[in-house]
Amino acid sequence: MAGLVPAIHDVMRGTASQIVDARHKAGHDAQIPGDVMPTNLRRMLGRLFGLAPESKASRTAKLIAWTTGGQPVWTPRDLAALAREGFAKNAIVYRAVRMIAEAAASVPLFLFEGEREVDAHPLLDLLARPNPMQCGPDLLEAWYGHLMVAGNAYLEAVSVGSTVRELHALRPDRMKVVPGADGWPQAYDYTVGGQTVRFEQETGGVRPILHMALFHPLNDHYGLSPLEPAATAVDLHNAAGAWNKALLDNSACPSGALVYSAKEGQLSPEQFDRLKAELEASFQGAKNAGRPLLLEGGLDWKAMAFSPKDMDFISAKHVAAREVALALGVPPMLLGIPGDNTYSNYAEANRSFWRQTVLPLVNRTAKALSGWLAPAFAGTASPPARGFELRPDLDAIEALSTEREALWERVRQSDFLTVNEKRAAVGYGALPGGDQLAGAPQQ
Repeated sequence: MAGLVPAIHDVMRGTASQIVDARHKAGHDAQIPGDVMPTNLRRMLGRLFGLAPESKASRTAKLIAWTTGGQPVWTPRDLAALAREGFAKNAIVYRAVRMIAEAAASVPLFLFEGEREVDAHPLLDLLARPNPMQCGPDLLEAWYGHLMVAGNAYLEAVSVGSTVRELHALRPDRMKVVPGADGWPQAYDYTVGGQTVRFEQETGGVRPILHMALFHPLNDHYGLSPLEPAATAVDLHNAAGAWNKALLDNSACPSGALVYSAKEGQLSPEQFDRLKAELEASFQGAKNAGRPLLLEGGLDWKAMAFSPKDMDFISAKHVAAREVALALGVPPMLLGIPGDNTYSNYAEANRSFWRQTVLPLVNRTAKALSGWLAPAFAGTASPPARGFELRPDLDAIEALSTEREALWERVRQSDFLTVNEKRAAVGYGALPGGDQLAGAPQQ
């Protein structure tokens, strides 16, 4: 009997694939294999062979799961190459990723139960000191940095019993997704030095791994790194820098040529090698800049230079840098790229950077952490609808202070709002007796 159940599953899969292929050839819409077998027959086989009952799941999840067969799915790119060429060797990428990671990690997170703010809680203590080696901003900076470089970020929850004691950021280049039968990740494999540790996601408590991925239209499990669309611009920027350095090592252009015009004919090989060695030893490099050249009989110096068009690599670097900044979501002027660098434009670019790049990442991370960790701390007193939720403290962001001041001024001048309505508009809780217009006498 034990060998019959897998055989039945194989028959079901084979029959389903034949039906799907036939419908494709006939021009019909394909049905997923799970819907081919009639419901009554499925229930009868389930009672006969002890098959697990059906549960709610996406109708396409089984197709995704069958393509992997429960095996680890490798990321389709070389993350080490992205980090090495894009982050470690490119100043624009390095600064942009650091700006995003440091800014997002600096935003404080508040804990709310429903609409009530919780000032002291073990979840806040965990986020403030996630592990003995890092504080909260250090962990989140690594989280955001991995997300921007690799398109994926992973957090590990270390639990003792049902209590989460530590959080650790894991490197994306070492992680592999292991899809389950429903198409969703059932485990994660973390490999270092040939040793692999598997994190099973179905533990009955807090899942050991939190995986957040940027949108990827062609991958079911991994996110798209912002450096992939900007790969050409990154390579161009790096190549322009290497080219300019080579030109600088050669005085920015071939400074000239020695022409031998004696009547005796050409230089002998020994004379040519000696002259070349003397030039390299005595006249090349920064320490020999401007040194006079003593010529022997028959030698003439012909000055040479590249045209300004041939030497114009700065504009090409700036164009490439703008494309890189665009892909990462950082205004070019914040990275020192020439443009309309006035004070008003800089302030507006800074607000745009926070609103369009930093805050969406912070809000998404806060919701992901809430859904991942809050159930372990909520207990049974709070229903799911009023569970714990992490929210960013927007009042702590200095770049948005002008927007906050304008909001407070508009609220202050809104005489048609009650006191509690004004407080709610600026993010504060209600006060007893505040359901009346400001300035109205107490009843």
